[in-house]
Amino acid sequence: MVDLLSADYDVICRYQGGNNAGHTVVNDRGKFILNLLPSGILRENVVNVMGNGMVIDLEHLYKEMAALRDKGVKITPETLKISDKAVICLPYHRQQDILEEERLGEKKYGSTRRGIAPVYGDKYMKKALRMVDLLAPETLADKVAGILEWKNITLCGYGQEQLSPQETVAWLKQYGEPLLPFITDTTEFLLAAKGKGKKIMFEAQLGALRDIDFGIYPYTTSSQTLAAYAPIGAGIPGEKLDRVIGVMKAYSSCVGEGPFVVEMFGEEAVALREAGAEYGAATGRPRRVGGFDVPASAYGVKLQGADFLALTKLDVLSYLDKIPVCVAYEINGVRCEHFPVGDRLLLAKPVYEYLDGFKTDISGCRRPEELPKAALRYIEFLEEAVGCPIEYVSVGPGREDYLRMGKVDV
Repeated sequence: MVDLLSADYDVICRYQGGNNAGHTVVNDRGKFILNLLPSGILRENVVNVMGNGMVIDLEHLYKEMAALRDKGVKITPETLKISDKAVICLPYHRQQDILEEERLGEKKYGSTRRGIAPVYGDKYMKKALRMVDLLAPETLADKVAGILEWKNITLCGYGQEQLSPQETVAWLKQYGEPLLPFITDTTEFLLAAKGKGKKIMFEAQLGALRDIDFGIYPYTTSSQTLAAYAPIGAGIPGEKLDRVIGVMKAYSSCVGEGPFVVEMFGEEAVALREAGAEYGAATGRPRRVGGFDVPASAYGVKLQGADFLALTKLDVLSYLDKIPVCVAYEINGVRCEHFPVGDRLLLAKPVYEYLDGFKTDISGCRRPEELPKAALRYIEFLEEAVGCPIEYVSVGPGREDYLRMGKVDV
């Protein structure tokens, strides 16, 4: 959706997260999986910003940029701006992430093992390096040595060898120096862009239920994923959003551990997973899948303050005779229509309604009237259930594989 909508915007800005999730974009140049770069990077006339709320693995970003360039994507300091305040995710963060998941064993969080929790932890403990530190090589070694003296205490507790300051500095120089021309004060850039009347869109990385405060804690990410955080994580905290577009699938999916009330198992799960190609773009892990979850989705709509929605992957459901929709939970024998937290969520069981399937290929539909009546009824049912209008419906993976249900000025 960001790739699609970016045609109408001048600036696309990622405001949180790292390379722990992926956005798959299919267009006339092929298939692209983006982990760190904003989805507007595939349009030459769009400026892309990586905001201060992000955590950036320099090695991963370097390689992601190289892979895109190999496919003919131009990336220059004019089309990509990296916040000087963004935090650097180092190899020892990945190491610590893996060690902790292994220590937890069956109680693991289902981390992507890419260092996200440790690096955000270091950020808030004020033990992190930021992109601006790469611009001061004369003091970088001292900063690294001071941090590693502290970090080695933790790693030694896991039975690991001491980290080498020299090797860490060498890694920072190897992958950081090619990025130096892209590092800038994104606050000044974004404010100047707004002053010139440029249209700015903020791109989130994960959904509401992965938000560190409002998600399924502790099975969340380690940053604020909600739209309200966008101006802060982008670098312009004094600005206000004027429209929020929520993106949700026509069914449910989940990567990682934790409660997932609508989860399917066995052949039913395999069929939906294969139909939707539900494998993590960042990790390749098979996603857990299930029917549409109204309590969770309505909760997400409220948290995001969504003005309207984009419903994706409706075409995936075309194989079903009956489409399951979880309309409520049952907790200790009591019907619950609101999304619970804590141990109550662990006790929740899904309450289903079944809608008629549309049993036909809809991938060629480009107007609402071309959709089968059963597909239209499904869309209308979800709109009413979550309390938010659905404006976009995707019926395939390509940039043009969508239709609009009405007219909204975006």
